[in-house]
Amino acid sequence: MAQPSSFLLLPLFLFLFLFLQSCPLSTSALPSLAKGTSLSVENPDDVLVSPSRAYSAGFFPVGDNAYGFAIWFSDPPCSGAACTPVWMANREVPVNGRRSTFSLLDSGNLVLTDAGDTGRNVWSSGTSFHSAAELRLNDTGNLVLTNGSRGVLWQSFESPTDTLLPQQPLTRNTFLISARSKYNYSTGFYKLYFDNDNVLRLLFDDPSFSGVYWPFPWLLSSQFGRFLYNSSRIAVLDPLGFFQSSDNCSFYTSDYGVSAMQRRMTLDFDGNLRVYSREPGSTVWKVTWEAISGVPCFIHGVCGNNSLCSYDPAKERRCSCVPGYVRKIPGDWSAGCVPDFTFSDGCVTDEIKFVKLLYVDFYGYDYNPIANTTLEKCQQTCMNQCNCRGFLYRYSTSKPGTFDCFPKIELLNGHNLPSSIGEFFIKVPKNKTFTVDQLVKRTQYSCPPTPEVKVVDMTYSKKGKNGVLNFMLWFACVVGGIEIVVVFLVWFFLIRNQQDVTSAHQSYLLAATGFNRFTYDELKKATRNFSKEIGRGAGGIVYKALLPDDRVAAVKVLSNATTGEADFLAEVSTIGRVNHMNLIEMWGYCAEGKHRLLVYEFMEHGSLAQNLSSPELHWKRRFDIAVGTAKGLAYLHEECLEWVLHCDVKPQNILLDSDYQPKVADFGLSKLMDRGKVTSSDFSRIRGTRGYMAPEWVSNLSITSKVDVYSYGIVMLEVATGISPMTSVHSLESRGDAKQIQLVPWARNKVNELGRTGSRLEEMVDPALKGDYDRKKMEVLIEVALWCVEENKDARPTMSQVVEMLLRHENDG
Repeated sequence: MAQPSSFLLLPLFLFLFLFLQSCPLSTSALPSLAKGTSLSVENPDDVLVSPSRAYSAGFFPVGDNAYGFAIWFSDPPCSGAACTPVWMANREVPVNGRRSTFSLLDSGNLVLTDAGDTGRNVWSSGTSFHSAAELRLNDTGNLVLTNGSRGVLWQSFESPTDTLLPQQPLTRNTFLISARSKYNYSTGFYKLYFDNDNVLRLLFDDPSFSGVYWPFPWLLSSQFGRFLYNSSRIAVLDPLGFFQSSDNCSFYTSDYGVSAMQRRMTLDFDGNLRVYSREPGSTVWKVTWEAISGVPCFIHGVCGNNSLCSYDPAKERRCSCVPGYVRKIPGDWSAGCVPDFTFSDGCVTDEIKFVKLLYVDFYGYDYNPIANTTLEKCQQTCMNQCNCRGFLYRYSTSKPGTFDCFPKIELLNGHNLPSSIGEFFIKVPKNKTFTVDQLVKRTQYSCPPTPEVKVVDMTYSKKGKNGVLNFMLWFACVVGGIEIVVVFLVWFFLIRNQQDVTSAHQSYLLAATGFNRFTYDELKKATRNFSKEIGRGAGGIVYKALLPDDRVAAVKVLSNATTGEADFLAEVSTIGRVNHMNLIEMWGYCAEGKHRLLVYEFMEHGSLAQNLSSPELHWKRRFDIAVGTAKGLAYLHEECLEWVLHCDVKPQNILLDSDYQPKVADFGLSKLMDRGKVTSSDFSRIRGTRGYMAPEWVSNLSITSKVDVYSYGIVMLEVATGISPMTSVHSLESRGDAKQIQLVPWARNKVNELGRTGSRLEEMVDPALKGDYDRKKMEVLIEVALWCVEENKDARPTMSQVVEMLLRHENDG
């Protein structure tokens, strides 16, 4: 059949163009969800909207390819994470961004199905009522499931998360729980609830400690004006900004009475309860009331155990460790601090001293407080209690002229207060010394001058309009636009109609990932037909390349990545977003036919394996490599949006830049290896190198981040001793030992032989160093390495603990 002339199609295209122009486009937002229908995560238009369009309900992004089913403010319009969620069904278990659904079943049950986990239902309303009619979102922000007679079967107002909306009651059976952090919507550590005494309270509750902090626990009920005997337990914020609770807790917001304001009461991740208000059309929320104002350090748990909270209005709230302690997890103050010393026995008087801290207090965890006592008796009491961590010695408020003693079994809820009237003493070893600045923990307040505000007069005059000229310009634009659209449509339908539609999907992924997609021919040219090989491993071969923009790159040709293209691109997107100075940076990829290639930054000095015997790898560089590698792995395990295991830590995968700084390579690629066929039982056969693999790989135990910790320990033993774990036979005549050995048992035996003196440490150290190393740091590195290679994975440290131990000695010597 002959192709129709493009000129005959012009009237049709012109008609379509004019028809589309006359019919403005709109989203297919739904007023309700009927029985037997679903909302899809893959369709952005599958959203329930309240009649006034003030609220929307649908799939809300909470991470990389992770979604929660949520309700958010949609007036003014917003998109993605920029919206303000007020309720979420599955805050603990996000669903996959592909094929997941939210459905109203014929049985009357609402279910949220995660297609990423073989169709598992991660949330349901628990309703079973065959006459269920529909699910609607009201103008109050309440998502309501009703039956045919409009009776309520289920509603979101009865299961709040971290936010209370106007007219939404807080009852004896409901509570607010904060989010984990600003961008982590999972359950946090703070809770607003009615206690058993009918009082509305704020509670800090983490896996180790818990305690009420609002109303202030040192006050009696009569002192903070609460009423204990109204057991109705109900509290409501009204639309005008007035909050009333059955325990007589009430307040007006600072903008009380202003109508048409959007309002919400949110228990924030920092533990403070706040009311936010927003004017119609505005995107800015303003705090119009907060539970704890001016003393944010009185919120429990903000800085973790053994740490101090300081508040400076100019610098906000800050955390610091108690003198003699260091952070447990870098980047996470809620984990608190740990001592950088050890006692052989907490009750040995000859090893202990007390150091005084000024302007410091820790609330709670007192052990048998003593009234009307002396400083010497207070000190002796703490000395005799092995678990006493310190004590507060304070002027008595109940009996003037005397002093009280408060021994502490935990250093929790610590804060700096310039007005503190007591002296705090911590228990430390006698050989610990501190500077004056460490001991006087006084908060310095400073109020910066208010900058002068200048109002710029910007006035534009309006000129008269020329009607004829405007009409001619408008007409010319319309005619030109029609011609452009017609040409485009003819080209699209008659020339491009056979093109693979996957290219559009690939372009979308390219925009989302933010790095380049190369063609196979481009990389073949850049590598000069893959002529210069610079590395080889089980995952593939690496070639040196010169990209079109003159950047030198490393191109890895994956040898057994048999995943489909969509899965490959999804994993590449995850790896490409990982960003740390000690992790190799990916610049792009190629997914063309059967070809799977990754493009990385080029490392001038190759791998650690290539440099271990080089005289350039002196002691300082070796120690820096140990610290940098640990930081990179700690980031993968604990700070990434996604949990990433390396699974093949070895010297060949630790690359060195021009300054010999380490960058961990090949991380995350275990996900790319035939992903669709991988099960937990054969995961061990995918990654790992003999000599560096943890015992879990061959003992059918669960695979956790501790497999990377073990491999790191082996690598560090190799860095320290120069002995490779790849063989059990070594010629060690220069160290007085020539026999068959295995690296880990040999190292443990040597450490046991050295004892406390370390006088034979040189027998363990790599001879290539020629005795030029820091003895204390070497002992620390070997100690950390042997801790990492414990047989029992639970006995091994986390990578963040490794970083902490090494950083204590990084600047020594």
